[in-house]
Amino acid sequence: MTDKSDITIAVVGRLHDHAVKRIADTFRIVHIADSDAGLVTPDLAEQVRGISLFSAVSTLPAPFIDAFPNLEIVANFGVGYDTVDAKHCGSRGIMVTHTPDVLTEEVADTAIGLLINTVRELPKAEEWLRAGRWNTVGNYRFTPATLRGRHIGIFGMGRIGLAVARRLEGFGVKISYHNRRQDPAIPYDYYPRLKELAEAVDTLICAAPGGAATEKIINAEILRALGPDGIFINIGRGSTVDDAALIEALRSGTILSAGLDVYSDEPNVPAELIALPNACLLPHVASASAHTRIAMADLTVDNLVSWFEGRGPVTPVPETASVSYGSRAARTS
Repeated sequence: MTDKSDITIAVVGRLHDHAVKRIADTFRIVHIADSDAGLVTPDLAEQVRGISLFSAVSTLPAPFIDAFPNLEIVANFGVGYDTVDAKHCGSRGIMVTHTPDVLTEEVADTAIGLLINTVRELPKAEEWLRAGRWNTVGNYRFTPATLRGRHIGIFGMGRIGLAVARRLEGFGVKISYHNRRQDPAIPYDYYPRLKELAEAVDTLICAAPGGAATEKIINAEILRALGPDGIFINIGRGSTVDDAALIEALRSGTILSAGLDVYSDEPNVPAELIALPNACLLPHVASASAHTRIAMADLTVDNLVSWFEGRGPVTPVPETASVSYGSRAARTS
């Protein structure tokens, strides 16, 4: 293993402690509070060859990327990377990596838990007991919804969507999906348009990535198509939802209920959403087990180590899959 202590890695914003420790033990580490190019001194700009960040809480726009002439790799902590300008990185010969697979099962577990909590109102039932209402008022109400006989649509049948579908099979529900394109290997009914899927199902689970293509794609039209018995679950990205449309749909009864783990402006959840009794809300905890977050941290740093040992990335994003080790140095030499 080559000595990498003279390679400077910039950690932007908050990053998992385990990742920070491994970076500090292997590389020269510097911390930058946020992705403001004005924080980058000339010395820092020349020194930094790698950046690591948690894209759920920090962004990496083109001007900040361009502040580092010797940047070779961006190691993202998380499977989603829509807040990183990966296309711009690719055009500059900069590798971008992320952490798929290691969080798939945890997020899928959370999706099922959130679905059950939303359908059967389990958090409210527990609150009923803890408040002493069971023995003073009586039984908690019969829940109007059930999983029995439901038709569940999954928007975004990638790794996480497939893991959710495998779990749903055990509930005996019908499963359909919408992706940009049909996958012949997926054994569920495919709908080429999201609206068609929403019209066909009564439960919609969003596991889609963020980005311009999915920005506010869950809008008033989709929610109307889902219907008054409809349940919406989101464990993908908050940016996929038109917040105002969802709040109005829940308030007016356009859909029955919603369960959310992600939001468009985290951690700022709209007060109108919090006030709604038919919204089950979690604070973006889908992958937040100690086990999974350590695995994500290890994969983040493994990408840096593998890259600077000349073995290439472990898990590159598609936009930079063609970038090879040394290509950046060749372009800037």
